[in-house]
Amino acid sequence: QVQLVESGGGSVQAGGSLRLSCAASGYTYRTACMGWFRQAPGKEREGVAAIDLDGATNYADSVKGRFTISKDNAKNTLYLQMNSLKPEDTAMYYCAADGPPSTPPPLGPYEYNYWGQGTQVTVSS
Repeated sequence: QVQLVESGGGSVQAGGSLRLSCAASGYTYRTACMGWFRQAPGKEREGVAAIDLDGATNYADSVKGRFTISKDNAKNTLYLQMNSLKPEDTAMYYCAADGPPSTPPPLGPYEYNYWGQGTQVTVSS
């Protein structure tokens, strides 16, 4: 059974930083893309960042230069380092796995098969 468990969310002021983690289990971690997505109230879920087997990354334009996705294969853990946070980054953040091995790694939520429960990020001005 595949499990993805996110952690690291919280409340910060604008300009602050947070690091999200996603622990994966029951999953062939190294064979497909993984990604971070977010969904704000009343909005559709959107891709934030994705990473493929070889470490190639892809970012939404809104987070380029501020967010960094990475993974630790030994720990089966995916990370999202978020710096220079803005109020518009406020959302529930989700980890996803089993995306297709595309180049660049895909940011479409419909392309991923497994999802975590999410962790809330709130940025105040």
